[in-house]
Amino acid sequence: MALTESILVLRALGLGDLLTGVPTLRSLRRAHPEARLVLAAPGGLRAVVDMVDAVDELLPTDGLGALDWQGAPPSLAVNLHGRGPQSIRDLLAQRPGEVLTHRHPEVGEQPGLHWRADVHEVDRWCRLLDFAGIEARRDDLGLPAPPVSSPRPQAIVVHPGAAYPARRWPPERYAEVARALRTDGHRVVVTGSPAERALAARVAAEAGLPDSAVLAGRTGLDELAALVAEAALVICGDTGVGHLATAFGTPSVLLFGPTPPKLWGPPPAAPQHVALWVGDVGDPHADHPDPGLLMLLPGRVLAAVDGLLREQEIHG
Repeated sequence: MALTESILVLRALGLGDLLTGVPTLRSLRRAHPEARLVLAAPGGLRAVVDMVDAVDELLPTDGLGALDWQGAPPSLAVNLHGRGPQSIRDLLAQRPGEVLTHRHPEVGEQPGLHWRADVHEVDRWCRLLDFAGIEARRDDLGLPAPPVSSPRPQAIVVHPGAAYPARRWPPERYAEVARALRTDGHRVVVTGSPAERALAARVAAEAGLPDSAVLAGRTGLDELAALVAEAALVICGDTGVGHLATAFGTPSVLLFGPTPPKLWGPPPAAPQHVALWVGDVGDPHADHPDPGLLMLLPGRVLAAVDGLLREQEIHG
C-alpha cells in the first residue's frame, strides 16, 4: 500500500496570523485532497485550528526552532511563517520531498518566490501558491460556527489589548466609547488575555461597567471565538480578535495604526467591517502607542459604531 502524501505547513505565530492563512490552507487542501495536512502552530490555537476544515492535524510548535516532525519526511513543506532564513531551515531539517517558500539570500540553494512587503497578508500566501501553480481563493476567510455557545450573546465586545504597545489605543478612550454605549443601553463586555485582565478591568471601571462585564482571562479561545461569532459588534485594534470578526462575519470597528489596513485589514468589499486609519505608517513593534493611532478620537469610533448598528436595524 502506498504511503499517504503528507503536507507540513509552518505558521507558528498568533491568532491573526492563523486566520489570514486560512485561504491558503484551504487552497492547499483542494489541490491535495487525499493528503494529510499538518499545521505547525502554537498549541494554544487548537480551538480555532479545529474549526479550519482544511487541517487534519495540529503539530504544536511555539515559534521558530521548535519544529519537531516525527515519522517519514513530509512530501511537501510549505513556509507560511515568513521569508526566512530560520523558517526555511526549520523546514529543510525535516527532510521534505519539496519545499514551497519565499527565497532568502542566506539559503541560496533553496528556490522560492521573491518577497514583497507591499501586499496584504492574505494575498502574500496566496501568491506563494500561485507561484507553485496552485489556484488560491483569497476570499475564503470564513469559519463555521464555534462548537460552544457564547457566554454573552449579542453583546458589544470591546477588546483593548494588542500584542505590542504601538497598536494599543489608550484605555481611557476605550472606556469613553464603552461608557457611551452603556449609556445608550447596549450590553458591553471587555475581553482580553489573562495578562490583560488589569487593562480590561480599568476600561470597565472607567466606563461604569460591572465587574461581570470583564471577561478578560475568563474565557478560553473557544469561548472567545463564540463570543465574537454571536456578538452584535466588535471594537478593537489590529488584533486577532479583529480577524475573528472577519472570519465570522461579525460587524466590527477596527482601529489601525501603525500598520495600514491595506496590509492586515478586513476585505475592503465587506461593508460590515470599518477599518479606521489616519494614514501614518510607523513601527508596529514600538514600546509606545503610535502617534497616528492616537489621532483616532472616540467620536470617530462612536460614529462608525453608530453607522454599523443602524445598518443592522435597517436590514435586521
